Amino acid sequence: MKKYLVIGNPIEHSLSPIVHNYWMKKYHLIDCVYERKKIDEKELSNIVKKIRDNEIVGMNITVPFKKLIIPFLDELNSFAKETQSVNTVQKVNNKIVGYNTDSIGFGKTINEIYPQNSSKTNTNNLILNGKNIFILGAGGVSSSIISALERKGGNIIISNRTKKKTDELKKLFPKIEILDWGKKPKIYDIVINTTSVGLKKDEKINIEFNDCNKDKNKLFYDLIYNPRETSFLKEARLRGNKTMNGQTMFLYQAAYAFNIWTNIEPKVDNELIKLLD
Repeated sequence: MKKYLVIGNPIEHSLSPIVHNYWMKKYHLIDCVYERKKIDEKELSNIVKKIRDNEIVGMNITVPFKKLIIPFLDELNSFAKETQSVNTVQKVNNKIVGYNTDSIGFGKTINEIYPQNSSKTNTNNLILNGKNIFILGAGGVSSSIISALERKGGNIIISNRTKKKTDELKKLFPKIEILDWGKKPKIYDIVINTTSVGLKKDEKINIEFNDCNKDKNKLFYDLIYNPRETSFLKEARLRGNKTMNGQTMFLYQAAYAFNIWTNIEPKVDNELIKLLD
């Protein structure tokens, strides 16, 4: 049996096993199974060794290990190098290779949010056209989001409780603007929560956005997809803002990971989406 895995801490919220096992069944990969595993940081070396020893064929990585796993890998693909964030791993020619499918998955999501700007006539596909995006959090996935947004022509403002992490992101992406935690930019079109605040019921990000009441043009996006509506999104919905959770990005990044492992391009169909509801 070929074993695939998603690791993280916490991991109970992950719906990756539902998605990948669905595709494995759909595409008749009957000798494959995908599981989730909660680990501690000290276990990273051993879990990578299991890939090296062919005990695990492919692996996804979620919070808080997307950066921490890099020292244990032999190579990174271009997106993983750019973002210094890895969410997919496999063994290739006796080397353990790390990939970043988050950035590609989020970029595809942006194309769906702004389809009217995604035409071939748009120079370099800069569909965000200078929109100001305020990002909350500077964890492992933040660099993937910034990478995708900058490629789409967005202006990035980021805030995090720990300044050290935003300083690290500034080295990777010199164009971003950094704000102290609790402050807001004067102008913003999109607010993205990349923190884990919201995984637990009634957790709140204590930043007020009352200045955009009844503004349907403001998009509040939460990378969390389980629960479907965090307090961050609920408050935005009640204010009259546009909201979106991370399910679409989650599915697209999963599809790219599945393709890396199997060379199959899986479809995100209605049956799969219903399984996640």
